[in-house]
Amino acid sequence: MSMYATLEEAIDAAREEFLEAAQERVQNDEEPVPDQFNLQKYIMQDGDVMWQAEFLSDEGDAIDALTFRSGAAAQAIFDEDYDQIELEEEWQEEATLYEWDEGEFQHEPQLDTEEGKAAAEEWDDEDDYPGRDID
Repeated sequence: MSMYATLEEAIDAAREEFLEAAQERVQNDEEPVPDQFNLQKYIMQDGDVMWQAEFLSDEGDAIDALTFRSGAAAQAIFDEDYDQIELEEEWQEEATLYEWDEGEFQHEPQLDTEEGKAAAEEWDDEDDYPGRDID
């Protein structure tokens, strides 16, 4: 599962991956229906925000991400019937993962090392809405 710089890119990639995986399971002309939408937000050491998303049906393994929407709400996101700003505002910040070391993430920035303190300062210096372009 890949990380993307924008929420929209992560959702688009998740939709494509779900459709590809569903081709093997779906019979005839059935359209695959996602039952669950998982989402994870990452703050990298350099302060960049990255997103990871996944659509699931009843089957399949999930990424290590928060189940963000299920049922009709997951289907609406799959059908591109959502407001990106609303999704970002509804994200629970305590669920955000921070990169401590390359590829290693925790729920809080590491503060017990010089590098961790510097990274935490970078995260704190970010704008109020990281990952979102506001004019």
